[in-house]
Parts: sequence; structure tokens; C-alpha cells
Amino acid sequence: MIWLLRHGDAEDDAPGAGGDAERRLTEKGRRQARGAGKALNALGADLKACLASPKVRALETAELACKALDLEAELDDRLRGGGFDPNDLAAGRGDVLLVGHEPDLSDAIAALTGARVKLRKGGLAALDGRLLHVLVRPKELKEIGR
Repeated sequence: MIWLLRHGDAEDDAPGAGGDAERRLTEKGRRQARGAGKALNALGADLKACLASPKVRALETAELACKALDLEAELDDRLRGGGFDPNDLAAGRGDVLLVGHEPDLSDAIAALTGARVKLRKGGLAALDGRLLHVLVRPKELKEIGR
């Protein structure tokens, strides 16, 4: 199973000259990320790896979500933006969580399943082959993880 998590709510602007890549999570974004980790546990996700975009907001999301799963987040530049193939990222790893950005996550879902969806900030999806198995909005993740 390939799990896709969009980064949580982030600052509008990064302090200093870091630009978009340096935008950090807001408190709401940190809550969303922790909630995603709890929900993944509650949903029985058997994750073997957690890969994140190197952009700060995605890495923070991955670190907070994966902490609940006793996993370390690994940086993968292919999740930075510009499109990726989830199957390439997951190859040989077993079930994996990919933490990234829009529109790349929704584009990946569409390419594999044909489903047209938009992941909200903090939203979660799971793909099993060409099947969109799970699609959860951030509010629902909060309820699942309770």
C-alpha cells in the first residue's frame, strides 16, 4: 500500500530569504501532522518507510506523523515538486508513506487510479495498485485518530 499525505497547514511566508522551501508548519499544521500519525495507527497502516519532500513543511509533517509509527522520516528530492511516480518511490520498500505537495499528490492519484481528487493540507490517501483505497480529509483524520 502506498500512503500519500499532504503537508499540514503552513506559514504564508518564510522568515528571511528562504522562500517557499523554508515555510514551516503552523500550530494547526503540527496538529494535523500528529493527527495523521494517530490515524495511520488507528487504520492499521503497516508502514516500512516514510519519505518526505525536503521542503521544511513536508519534512516537519513527516517527522510528526511518523513519530507515532516509530519511523524516521527520510528525505527524497523526487517529492520536492514537479511530479513523481509513487511506484518508483515505493519499489522494494513495502508499505510506504509519501509526504509531499499539491498538485503532485493528486496528479499521482489520477495517473494511477483515474480518480480526480484534491488532497487538502493534512489530507491522506492510500493506493493499493490502481485502487484508491482511502481518501480522508484532515477533519476526519482527527476523528479517526482519537
